[in-house]
Amino acid sequence: MRSRQQGHSAVMNGLWAVLGPVLLALGGLVHPSGLSAATAHHWVWLHIVLLPIFPLLALGFVVLLRERPRAGASRVARIVAWICAAVYAIGYTGLDVVAGIAAGTVAGQPGDPTELRRLVLALYETGDGLGAVGVYALLAATLAASVALGSRHGLRVLPGTVVLLAAGWSFIDSHIFSPRGVQTMLAMAAGFALWTWAGARRNEPPAMKTADAAGR
Repeated sequence: MRSRQQGHSAVMNGLWAVLGPVLLALGGLVHPSGLSAATAHHWVWLHIVLLPIFPLLALGFVVLLRERPRAGASRVARIVAWICAAVYAIGYTGLDVVAGIAAGTVAGQPGDPTELRRLVLALYETGDGLGAVGVYALLAATLAASVALGSRHGLRVLPGTVVLLAAGWSFIDSHIFSPRGVQTMLAMAAGFALWTWAGARRNEPPAMKTADAAGR
């Protein structure tokens, strides 16, 4: 019974962890490739829909770090990961509002195209700055979470860490634009899934581990 409960908990943790990147990958499939007067309406409404979804990337750090690490340094790493994940959520929501909703609204207004373009570029600059802070915080959260998870699950966390760091680095300039942005989000989902697997394997009952070893 306990094994079944642990398995169910691991599955639920994995589903919550990959929810954000999977939804963002789907959003990337319908994201306009560029902003213009023709795409402005679509651009604005898509970014309104994405407002509650971008922060969900941070959810994996919450659900996978719920167990208190054993060592003091690992506990500090967990707190650092949560703080950095919160910074990501704030920073990238800022990008979504400024470079998404605001820039799209400006681009859809009547007026001198040159002046409107200038305003849109100014909003992009501000939004990109907020987004960069958010993504670098996400990378820092990944490193800190790797320390916290590694204290419990050992080297099994490394594959997920490598995948998440590579995806985070791509996220700096890919946003969720298809195709690379979609691939980036799917890679993040894979990274969180690997972390979930590492924790589930570590938490298997001793009898099951012995049986696996005997089978090999």
